[in-house]
Amino acid sequence: MRELTMLGTGSAMVTNCFNTCFVIQMDDGECFLTDAGGGNTILRQLELAGVDYKRLHHMFVTHGHTDHVLGVIWVMRKIASLINQGKYGGLFHIYCHDVVKEMLEVMAGLTLKKKDLDQLGKGILIHEIKDGEQVELLGMKLTAFDILSTKAKQFGYALEFPDGLRLCCLGDEPYNERAEKYARGVDWLLSEAFCQYKDRERFKPYEKNHSTVKEAGEIAEKLKVRNLILYHTEDKDMEHRKANYRAEAEEYFKSGNVFVPDDLEVIAL
Repeated sequence: MRELTMLGTGSAMVTNCFNTCFVIQMDDGECFLTDAGGGNTILRQLELAGVDYKRLHHMFVTHGHTDHVLGVIWVMRKIASLINQGKYGGLFHIYCHDVVKEMLEVMAGLTLKKKDLDQLGKGILIHEIKDGEQVELLGMKLTAFDILSTKAKQFGYALEFPDGLRLCCLGDEPYNERAEKYARGVDWLLSEAFCQYKDRERFKPYEKNHSTVKEAGEIAEKLKVRNLILYHTEDKDMEHRKANYRAEAEEYFKSGNVFVPDDLEVIAL
């Protein structure tokens, strides 16, 4: 069964959940990872999710903020170690824009052991992808797009699966209308929702260039998507987050389904 597992659902400074990242597992067991959180907890999350590294050959990194990119180094280290032990077949492909590519190369050079670093450009390939560029992987067509962030260069992507199902990841900043052609009418829309609208004075989402659940619901309704997944949230009331966020989103998004996953929750696509 094709599934999406949220490895983490929180924003940058959370301590009660992990930073936002997720993995899509295809029918044949091959996996596609998006972002990796802010540290080596990514290895724990992948293990708890039952991800087999030998089936992980593709990854997309949206941007270079600490809560998305630092975990990538740990994934690279793990894959390089497996390659060096003869336990990993094929190549590990990382897709990202030019800024992230340079960051990963510099961080790898400063932190990885020589024998692991030697896999960069051999068993581990970092591909620079440009705005609007398409890549085929695991039978899917991925189209990367610049979300026009005002903070740091960030890409989202649209995925089209072999059976025609469409998914769009908007990154972790407010929706920009230039993404409409990628997001309109998709089966699955992944959108950040930093906090509830009623808590905007407490969490200051707009000052941090984030949006609330209300805006995410409004955008999903406008774009006429089928399913909305909310992530990159605050973490101060995890016990009630799912119910509260879903209730607010459903006030504004009435034409589809709302998902507010917990860490390691699995969603059938």
